[in-house]
Amino acid sequence: MKKHTIVALLQDRPGVLSRVIGLIRRRGYNIESLAVGHSETPGVSRLTIVVESEDVEQVVKQLYRLIEVLKVSDVTDDPTVEREMTMIKVHAPPAARHEIISMCSVFGARIVDVGANTMIIEMTGTPGKVENFIEVVRPYGIKEMMRTGRIAMVRGARGHNAGEYVEPATNGAKVPVLN
Repeated sequence: MKKHTIVALLQDRPGVLSRVIGLIRRRGYNIESLAVGHSETPGVSRLTIVVESEDVEQVVKQLYRLIEVLKVSDVTDDPTVEREMTMIKVHAPPAARHEIISMCSVFGARIVDVGANTMIIEMTGTPGKVENFIEVVRPYGIKEMMRTGRIAMVRGARGHNAGEYVEPATNGAKVPVLN
């Protein structure tokens, strides 16, 4: 099955993420990665989700039917910049620290905490680079690891934004108007 990267803009309201996830779950798709956070537009969250599916077009169409989903695109075949972050606590006795520091330097990772026999390393990169880094430090003994979901942006002028805001007459709340 093919992995699809879907980017969506959602109204930043309670329960919206739950409805989006429920819709994907009901279609029987496994969510491999999920990241959501504030966008450049107040009141709008940006969601990046990676699912395995042969036909994700139906999910995209159904997501559009949710009133809180402002925009959604399958960017799998678009030129994108994709990143993930991981924090890894590795077993790092003093004798091994020089090697671990050297590996961090090669991958552009940062050591964010040092304990008596451990180090916490932060690393950001493409999903493949993060996976490679994890495999390189695995022999030292991974004590704990947390990996964020993938985030993605389409390269170049074509963007994925919420447009401009207008004041509706009904309740005074600012609502995005899509271009």
